[in-house]
Amino acid sequence: MQHFEAIRSHLATSHALRHNDPYLISFDVDLPDGRSQGMYLAELEDEVERKYLRISTPVGPLTGVDARRCLRFNWEQRVGYLAVSDLDGSPYLQLCENRPYELLTAEELESLITDLAGLGDRLEQLINQEGDAL
Repeated sequence: MQHFEAIRSHLATSHALRHNDPYLISFDVDLPDGRSQGMYLAELEDEVERKYLRISTPVGPLTGVDARRCLRFNWEQRVGYLAVSDLDGSPYLQLCENRPYELLTAEELESLITDLAGLGDRLEQLINQEGDAL
């Protein structure tokens, strides 16, 4: 998993890609309870041109969410953190994880996707009072 094309090739064999842009792909992960969670993967580059994979999933609208609870959640997590980005012009909480390509294996990628999809769905249910708005 040394570059984004290797990740795309790997995931295209097991997931139906909804977005398939040069540095952004998305797909749904089916969860055991019949629900699904949208996942987004994008390539990032830092100031010294080191490349990273960002895996993210929308959790819910930021409106009415206590930022202190989000920061406490971030502090307690071993995998994934909460961030904010715009989705259809509105601020949304996103559950994210960034990994450098040189340390990423296919097994770790699959594990991250599974972990973030499940945790993102649980957070979404809490925020939306058990709804699946995303």
